[in-house]
Amino acid sequence: MGLKQTIKSLDAFPRAEEHLLQKTQTGALVSVIGLVIMATLFFHELRYYLATYTVHQMSVDLKRGETLPIHINMTFPSLPCDVLSVDAIDMSGKHEVDLDTNIWKLRLNSNGHIIGTEYLSDLVEKEHADHKHDHDKEKDHPHIHGFDQAAEALVKKVKQAIAEGEGCRVYGVLDVQRVAGNFHISVHGLNIFVAQLIFDGSKHVNVSHMIHDLSFGPKYPGIHNPLDGTVRILHDTSGTFKYYIKIVPTEYRYISKDVLPTNQFSVTEYFSPMTNSERAWPAVYFLYDLSPITVTIKEERRSFLHFITRLCAVLGGTFAVTGMLDRWMFRFLEALTKPKRRSGLH
Repeated sequence: MGLKQTIKSLDAFPRAEEHLLQKTQTGALVSVIGLVIMATLFFHELRYYLATYTVHQMSVDLKRGETLPIHINMTFPSLPCDVLSVDAIDMSGKHEVDLDTNIWKLRLNSNGHIIGTEYLSDLVEKEHADHKHDHDKEKDHPHIHGFDQAAEALVKKVKQAIAEGEGCRVYGVLDVQRVAGNFHISVHGLNIFVAQLIFDGSKHVNVSHMIHDLSFGPKYPGIHNPLDGTVRILHDTSGTFKYYIKIVPTEYRYISKDVLPTNQFSVTEYFSPMTNSERAWPAVYFLYDLSPITVTIKEERRSFLHFITRLCAVLGGTFAVTGMLDRWMFRFLEALTKPKRRSGLH
């Protein structure tokens, strides 16, 4: 019996006799409020526990021999698709236009609606062949300046498209070597004499553009591509846009252990207006360089013990506060009713 009494003396939650307990309406109200608060806090803590958070780590980039995917989705509202070309050059000067590209051009009317589609890789090869053919013709017949019936038809077609307000949307993926370089969208694919006849000088080439999407790999949760949604519209002027991009190799590790290799980037912008003495043709350049540091982003979840600790803290705290509130309300109402009882006795 002595041992049992000793154990009972350790009870921190003694029970009162049923007939000694007094239930009140204020106690019931406080209890309901407390239950609602505890249920709300419980679901909040459960959602907080189930949600993942990210941890960022940095290390030296050890990747070699891989390609860099460039996702492009841009609109040129003032240039027809027939005059636009996409070119990529790495730091060694090697042209990447003949690689396995997957670029499409959508012809747009003045209202931005699609009126035709062209696959650019075939056009790039055709343009290079045409340039070589024109160059050979200039050697043999310099007086015709590389013009033929096809060039005259192109000039007529493009002039009509410009008069009708035709634009072009360029989208797809460029796979380039994983070294510093640039890619640009311009009218450089045209024969210089054809371009001069179409635009009557480089100052009339309007390279206004809208960047719907520009990225260097698949997207992961929370990524921000700073050029998405960029709009640059020129009025009565022309020039060259240059976007200087710093690419940061990134690995995103999901909670399921899946790894997504991609890239994020920062960018600065520069615009060079055309001058009367300048011979270069306007273009939109994207000059990129790669960082030697890789960022690893890991999804993690809080431990179950952390969840239990927070749950006990919020539920226990709510229970204690509602208990104090109940006692204060009971004593307050009791203090109000005592004078009435005494006056009734007199």
